[in-house]
Amino acid sequence: MMPRTSHRPGPSKGFSLLEVLVAIVILTFAILGTVGMQGYALQANREARLQAQAVMLANELAEMMRGNNAIAVHPKDSNPYMQQDASNYCLRVANASTGCSSTTEVAQAQMTDWLARVHADLPQAKVKVCFDGAPYDTESGLAKWDCDDAGDIAYIKIGWTRRSTNTGTGSTVAGFEKATDDGSRPYVIVPVTGGDPAPATGTTPAASTPVANAAPAAGRSTT
Repeated sequence: MMPRTSHRPGPSKGFSLLEVLVAIVILTFAILGTVGMQGYALQANREARLQAQAVMLANELAEMMRGNNAIAVHPKDSNPYMQQDASNYCLRVANASTGCSSTTEVAQAQMTDWLARVHADLPQAKVKVCFDGAPYDTESGLAKWDCDDAGDIAYIKIGWTRRSTNTGTGSTVAGFEKATDDGSRPYVIVPVTGGDPAPATGTTPAASTPVANAAPAAGRSTT
């Protein structure tokens, strides 16, 4: 009779190494996800900071316009607060050494300083100050750059270059949205009610009902 021989399987080899490799792959994906989330968080924090800065600048100009409402209520052709075309950013007082001698010069000096700070604080900023009877698009409800120069309420509209929020698969939108692009919209829009101009010296101001300043409305993106 042939003796029986038992065939026992030998110890597995390489199983622990496979576990380690799988763990490394999972850890790599987790790290990549964490880095991506950190990047989005930093970008969101930057956009929030720019939005807050733009609102602060718009409110600052609104206060200057209300303080100099004898000029702020003028039509755009004679209103320095509304002359902010790209070719005229350097508004200047005629003789700065003697100070501002008129409300018009005060407005010019204020806009010179304010516009300089806007372009220093906001990347590739675009500014428009105008009277507008319809500051929002009737179809989409979003703020728009175009003004109809109607009504008694002035609007401060500000935009700047920011990273596009429409960057999903198949999107044809570039990586950044520029305020100067066709179809762009203001990201911040603030209404300004100048009120009645200050009366001349020696006259009695007419009684009026105080009007609360409207709260600034943040512009919405075009996504």
